[in-house]
Amino acid sequence: MNRKWIKRLLIGGAALLPLLFVSCGSDEKPAADTQAAAEHEHDENQLWTCGMHPEVILDEPGQCPKCGMNLVPVKGSGSQASSAGAEKPKGERKVLYWQAPMNPTEIYDKPGKSNMGMDLVPVYEDEVNSGSMVKVDPTTVQNMGVRMAFVEKRDFSRVIRTVGKIGYNEENIYAVSTRISGWIEKLKVNYTGEEVRKGQELLEIYSPELVTTQQEYLLALKNRKQLAGSKFASIREGAEDLVRASRQRLEYWDIPESSIRRLEESGEVRKTLALEAPHSGVVINKNADEGQFVKAGMTLYHIADLSTVWVDVSIYDNEAPWVKVGATAGMELSYLPGKTFEGRVSYIYPYLDEKARDIKVRMEFKNPGLELKPGMYANIHIDTPPVPDALVVPSEAVIRSGQRNLVFISRDKGRFEPREVILGEESEDGKVRIISGVLEGEKVVISAQFLLDSESRLQEAIQKMLAAKAAGKSDKKESPAAGEKAAPASGETMKKQDAGGEMKCGDGMDMEGKDMTSPGMEEHEKNSEGEMKCGDGMDMEGKDMTSPGMEEHEKNSEGEMKCGDGMDMSGKGAMKKDGHEDHGDH
Repeated sequence: MNRKWIKRLLIGGAALLPLLFVSCGSDEKPAADTQAAAEHEHDENQLWTCGMHPEVILDEPGQCPKCGMNLVPVKGSGSQASSAGAEKPKGERKVLYWQAPMNPTEIYDKPGKSNMGMDLVPVYEDEVNSGSMVKVDPTTVQNMGVRMAFVEKRDFSRVIRTVGKIGYNEENIYAVSTRISGWIEKLKVNYTGEEVRKGQELLEIYSPELVTTQQEYLLALKNRKQLAGSKFASIREGAEDLVRASRQRLEYWDIPESSIRRLEESGEVRKTLALEAPHSGVVINKNADEGQFVKAGMTLYHIADLSTVWVDVSIYDNEAPWVKVGATAGMELSYLPGKTFEGRVSYIYPYLDEKARDIKVRMEFKNPGLELKPGMYANIHIDTPPVPDALVVPSEAVIRSGQRNLVFISRDKGRFEPREVILGEESEDGKVRIISGVLEGEKVVISAQFLLDSESRLQEAIQKMLAAKAAGKSDKKESPAAGEKAAPASGETMKKQDAGGEMKCGDGMDMEGKDMTSPGMEEHEKNSEGEMKCGDGMDMEGKDMTSPGMEEHEKNSEGEMKCGDGMDMSGKGAMKKDGHEDHGDH
């Protein structure tokens, strides 16, 4: 009998020992899973990127899908970002500047009203720290060669440079034409470009009408002399009117006063009369030859006065607001280095050239010594009136993307804030006027800002990924996931949950989730915590191996069914019969 008992105890202990380790392992596994889940939840916002491909951003560690390198954590994400993003109490928040609610580029250094009459809103330091704010180690900043400059306030002026063409002053161009028909007897100015003086004889013309008019004028003078002693006043007045009419006819034909006076003094009719130059200048066009028959109204010469010249220049339409009539301008010529001619803007044409898309501007320059030749090209610079108290930054500080213009504002502790600005004009010394977007005294980055821009875009992409991930989690909490199984029946709810309300794998179910419990096992298969252990009253396949006669004596002092009770080494119920007989002996 003792030998039989020893044999059964050894067999039962051997069967119980491995299953006991399995049960202990199942007790420790939920704790390990809980700790791993907590660590995962703690770093669930940590992002990973590739050192060679920064566009690769994943939410878990691993290898880069492009090059196979190990991913590295992204700075500013995960628990570091959560702790860094903790909002300070409102009393400790620092106001950086004040911003218009409808225009983010309209900023001020103190509260007030915007251009639209709305109240300005404060922008705090912790608000600009989020989003695309870039933080760079001071050593890295020095290695990158980052240079900075201050935003200055000064009178801003712009010099417009362009190319002009010298031309004639159209106000000083004169045409010489005859008012009578006749023949050119003698040509005294016979080539283009000849310089003439006012009153200089240009040619002599013969006209039968002119000879007849001279004769009439001499007869009128003789008649007036004979009737000067008449007793009748009407006769004297008639003779005077006839002289006046004859002389006026000669004057209307542009007969010079000297020729008329010579006719009066000599009393002889001349075959030809001379045409004189109406103004001093240079002959720029000649249409007369000796012996040529000319008709009344025919233009014979064009004379231009070159004491002043016009210069026509072209400017772009965005430069038009800066150019005003009366503005001073300078002109330099390549064949006269070092010499600058001073002039002024005399006229701005009121239309735009449709082909060249530019605006014509006319300038007037004095031409002493006739050094300025019409047809020459010259370099022109126009001085524009200054804009008082303008905010200016170096031109290289602006990143022009085509859609917007950015500058990077340097903050403390190696932080850089990208800010959109509205640009104005650019000066000759490399400064650009900022209409809105910066404040006086702020420091802007003027070198290596393209590296900061790429880092800013990467940070912005990370923030968008984090926001999308957070939105997805909130949606999961609000609605159950698709395909979730239905809750168990009310009679089984309390039986199959542990103390934490969690259903354990295998509690009264096989691997496919089917209920394998029997009505007789509902009470004695719970431990002190109400938890069903893996294998309690079941073999490895989840089948029931207990019998009704073993319900009472197979419980331990704590009311817990141990793994392997009522089973042999293979998990089968071969010991039920013997165990029942021994119970009677016991």
